[in-house]
Amino acid sequence: MKKLFSFLAFSIIATTSIFAGNTPAGSPAFEHKLAGALTKAKAANKPVIAIFSAVWCGPCQQMKKNVYPSAAVKPFHDKFVWAYLDADEKGNKADMNKFKVNGIPHIEFLDSAGKSIGKQVGSTSPEAFAKTLEAMLKKAGGKG
Repeated sequence: MKKLFSFLAFSIIATTSIFAGNTPAGSPAFEHKLAGALTKAKAANKPVIAIFSAVWCGPCQQMKKNVYPSAAVKPFHDKFVWAYLDADEKGNKADMNKFKVNGIPHIEFLDSAGKSIGKQVGSTSPEAFAKTLEAMLKKAGGKG
């Protein structure tokens, strides 16, 4: 019985990880390291959306599935450099500490130089997120 439970638990975790790693059709192009996103942002003179998330976080997965690829958010895909960062990955811990990530989803908005210009903690609707993106774009100087 113990072996069966272990197998089932492993299967659920493996399946969740496989599906959680995929991005839905219509999603923005995500970088998976903040350093890479900042390099791209500087070269393109665009602000960055750094999304700290995890496979086990229901609100994070809801945002990934329903908000980022939504029709309301789609007009902003090319105006930002997007980074989707796994909060459980050790390589992201220094960035999480820098931006004081205590809860997820935590979305940090950065200008093209990497300076924070705002943040959002928690999930939201596609329409509300689009309004936030519009405000952050203006705050970043309308670049993008």
